[in-house]
This record gives sequence, structure tokens and C-alpha cells, in this order.
Amino acid sequence: MNSEFISFVAGLLLTGALSGILAGLLGIGGGGIIVPALALALAAMGYGGNVGQHVAVATSLAIIIPIGISSARSHYMKGALDIPTLKLWAPVIFLATLAGGLSAGFFSGKVLQAVLGFMAFFIAANIFLPFQQRLMSRIQGSSIAHRVCAVVIGYLCALMGTGGGALTVPTLAAFGLSMHTAVGTGAAIGVPIAIAGTLGFLISGWNATGLPPFSLGYINLPALVLIGGVASLTAPMGAKLAHNLPAKTLKKVFAVFLIVVGVSMLWAAFGR
Repeated sequence: MNSEFISFVAGLLLTGALSGILAGLLGIGGGGIIVPALALALAAMGYGGNVGQHVAVATSLAIIIPIGISSARSHYMKGALDIPTLKLWAPVIFLATLAGGLSAGFFSGKVLQAVLGFMAFFIAANIFLPFQQRLMSRIQGSSIAHRVCAVVIGYLCALMGTGGGALTVPTLAAFGLSMHTAVGTGAAIGVPIAIAGTLGFLISGWNATGLPPFSLGYINLPALVLIGGVASLTAPMGAKLAHNLPAKTLKKVFAVFLIVVGVSMLWAAFGR
């Protein structure tokens, strides 16, 4: 067993632990950590460029399935999950994410990185300058507004490889949910996003060439098992921490995290 492989496995395990904690803490699927970390690990093993980024995004979505279930269950047990909102969003966002996953093969790896980077900055700016809340507070009772947001978020999530919490949480908060309930509901919405995105990338990458060993479509099975397994164990820790933090502190932690993700993704897309 060579040192490169050992480093790869260790990196996957660490990524899984951090992703799980962030999933529970912020209501995200951990894609903001998984995608850049996995893309970097794959590039170090000779699978960079478009293939590496697509595999990182697709595998991230597959990993988010168990993370999202674990995180959502923890928030549900604490009474921080809005079931009517979940029922309103889930079917629409599933279809939109599936469409995004199926069409992702038409975009280059740089485009996927840029989408994630720009959206991370947009969301962080919205937390500090809540223009979205001012707009959506006027239409928070509209089921059509909820569904339109679900369509846009679902498609973007497929391209970013995230469970949507970075978009759903501030949107749900703008629609009137408390920050803690928005985090819990966002975690639950991440499950249909992840399932649909995984299916889309599985199909669109089925005949792709140059994939890492043990891949189904764009989904890499070793990364899925290692990161997903560890993250599922650490997600409840993050959920417990979230409920011990004031809502304002939680928002600031969320914003800082997004800025870091945005910088790393835009640097990867345009910095070299």
C-alpha cells in the first residue's frame, strides 16, 4: 500500500468528518467541503480537469444522501423541521435537480467551479445585506414563489454538487422560518436534491472516459463509502452544536464558510 493511496484515504476520512459536522451545523450537505477537497485529491492522483471536477460534484451529491438523512433526522428530533414546507419543495426540487444532473455533462469543469464560487459569494452577501429577505418577505405565503425558488435552486445544486442548504436555508429564512427551523428543513430538502442529482450524473457519465477506478458514471464508489460513512456519524454532532448557538452567530458562521468556499472555487476556475 503506497503512501499516495494512504494520503488519499486519510484525506477522504478527514473530509467526511468535516462535512458531517458542517451538515448538521449549517443545514448544508457538506458539498462546499467535499467538492473542492475531492477534486484536489483526484487531481493529485492524475484525474484532474473536467473529469475530476465532474466526479467530485457527482460523488458529492451521492455522499449527501446519507449525510442529509442523518442531519435531517437530528433536526427533526429537536422539532426544527417544517413538514408543510418540505412537502411543498421536495417534488419540485427533485425534478429540477434531475434535469441539472442530466445536463451537467454539457458544461466544462471550470464552469461548474465558477457557478459554485459565484453563488457562494452571492449567498454570503445576502446574509450580511439581507436583500433577499426584504424581497421575499412580501411573497412568503405564495406557493408559486416557493416552487419557483425550488426550480432555480435544484438546477444550480446539480451543477455545484451541494445539497442546497447554502441556498435553501437563507431562502427559507427569508420566507419567514426561524433560522434553526430553516437549517433543519434545508437539511431535509437536501435529500431529494442529492438523490436526483446522483441519478442525473450516473446517467450522464455512464459512457464517460478517463474516470477513476471503481466509478459508476461520474460517481466514485470508494470516495462515496469513506466520506459518506464518516460524515453520517459526525452530522449529529453538528446538529447538536447548531442548537447551542444563537441564530445571529449561526448566520455569521454560515457566511464566513461560504466566503471561503467562494474564494477557493473561483481561484480554481480562473486563478491558473
